[in-house]
Amino acid sequence: MVPELSNSSVCMKDPQRVQQIMQSILKAGSNTLQVISDFDMTLTRFSHNGKRCPTCHNILDNSKAISTECREKLDTLLKTYYPIEIDTSLSVEEKLPLMVEWWTKAHDLLVEQKIRKDQLAEAVRESDAMLREGYRLFFDHLHEHSIPLLIFSAGIGDILEEVIRQAGVFHSNVNVFSNYMDFDESGVLRAFKGELIHIYNKREGALLNTGHFQELRTRPNVLLLGDSLGDLNMADGVQD
Repeated sequence: MVPELSNSSVCMKDPQRVQQIMQSILKAGSNTLQVISDFDMTLTRFSHNGKRCPTCHNILDNSKAISTECREKLDTLLKTYYPIEIDTSLSVEEKLPLMVEWWTKAHDLLVEQKIRKDQLAEAVRESDAMLREGYRLFFDHLHEHSIPLLIFSAGIGDILEEVIRQAGVFHSNVNVFSNYMDFDESGVLRAFKGELIHIYNKREGALLNTGHFQELRTRPNVLLLGDSLGDLNMADGVQD
């Protein structure tokens, strides 16, 4: 068993089964493996020195690109909808339309700000965003062994990529599926591209990108990383 799995913070229903799976993956080799991961609070830190680290949305919300009025409106949305997101008494079906409503309103507010593309790098640089301890070994090791890393995120893809890029680990084996900004010819935000990806439809996001999964059909072993129940279905687009 991997020593880290013996830590008191690790919960496993069936440790023996986990060990069997890991041994099977190891025996099959790196050319049969792909990694599918969430981003916020999975690849990034939840906190550092007692202070919460920002999510992709937080990075932009707290930046100079956003007016005080917009920031207050976004905070009102957070206080309205986040309690619904974490309410265990509500089903996913009940939460779903409200989550879509939340992020649609939030994205509309961001579009109203006329954010410039060249402001994103500065927003990330001036934020407290941090990848998890050991991130360089993780990213570099996957790249060295040509293991695909697919990141599914309900955040903002442009910000997510910039975090990884500034950390120096945006390697060629990394693919990101997220909410991307659509800029006009002048580099000003005018909309968000495609269908909204939120915490409860990452599976649909996976299925929309089945072309990538078809390319990876020779890699049947999946290491799935996440921090919420909504992340459990991210690999559903992987056949068999």
